[in-house]
Amino acid sequence: MAEAGIKSGLCTIFVRHTSASLLIQENADPDVLVDLGNFFAQLVPEDPNRYVHNTEGPDDMPAHIRSALTRTSEQIPIANGRLLLGTWQGIYLWEHRQYSHQREVVVHISGD
Repeated sequence: MAEAGIKSGLCTIFVRHTSASLLIQENADPDVLVDLGNFFAQLVPEDPNRYVHNTEGPDDMPAHIRSALTRTSEQIPIANGRLLLGTWQGIYLWEHRQYSHQREVVVHISGD
């Protein structure tokens, strides 16, 4: 933000996919991400007998459901040229598929 000359404004982040999402979560303890992953796996299991859509593999439809339960965009205020995240907050691109995929994230910054 400071490099762009933005002192005060808003940062919008958007992931252009239907099987990944953005999360703002604790960034101090990696166990938080492990627990979230385990929770999603229990909430929306990868069971090929549960879903009709399986064109891209057995992890595809569960990934779509997990993405629907989370967010594909986040807005973070900017003040003094910095994102106003909390002390322990980090922004994560959360991959809901088992295998890595190339993902595109769009960032838009507006302000003064």
